[in-house]
Amino acid sequence: MVVMILEKVSVSLRGTLTRWLLEPHSGIFVGHVSALVRDQLWDKCTLAKGVGGVIQIWSTNTEQRFQMRAHGDTRREVVEFEGLQLIRLPAGDDQTSPMADH
Repeated sequence: MVVMILEKVSVSLRGTLTRWLLEPHSGIFVGHVSALVRDQLWDKCTLAKGVGGVIQIWSTNTEQRFQMRAHGDTRREVVEFEGLQLIRLPAGDDQTSPMADH
């Protein structure tokens, strides 16, 4: 399985992805493609993203059972910590969390 999250990209790039993946929510694409197609979609998105950004997540045989990569201007950053891939919100991101009070 592969998941791609596109932020601030052209409508035509999103339309291109719908040839291989489903878009259950604006900018979020899911599907099951080969590793070759997954990498080709990644290349296409990183070249055509413009000022936007893309995150790709796919199933693999690791401890977490998935792998992630990010490119461009996204609201989240993929970081590695002790062999695990995690998501970090950039400092100064003023999104409020309902769990912040606990």
